[in-house]
Amino acid sequence: MGVGTKVLVITTMAICLISSAAYASEGTATFYTPPYVPSACNGYKNDGVMIAAASYAIWNNGAVCNKSFRVKCTGATNQGTPHPCRGGSVLVKIVDLCPAGCQATIDLSQEAFSQIANPDAGKIKIEFNQA
Repeated sequence: MGVGTKVLVITTMAICLISSAAYASEGTATFYTPPYVPSACNGYKNDGVMIAAASYAIWNNGAVCNKSFRVKCTGATNQGTPHPCRGGSVLVKIVDLCPAGCQATIDLSQEAFSQIANPDAGKIKIEFNQA
């Protein structure tokens, strides 16, 4: 393989990686409080606190169990807390299914939600992608 072909292949791979990393879905997030077990994915296993429950929109019949997602607050969903975001993002593992009547795309643990937004907001707009 010539040098020009190698450069082209490496450049193409880099562009693919960058474009897939830049893609994020939009949705909403709420939070739930302990106890965090049992969970739909892992029963009584303690998965720590950087966890989340997936809504049916992303649950995919349990295929997202134990997958990691990066979640970033992008704004408010109500007037009560007009600027809830704290900046940055949080990495969570999906360990549960958000129950019927779930009001968000992803239901974060209280600890995860608190890292990216003011809990007083209750519900926020987010961008998320599988990590």
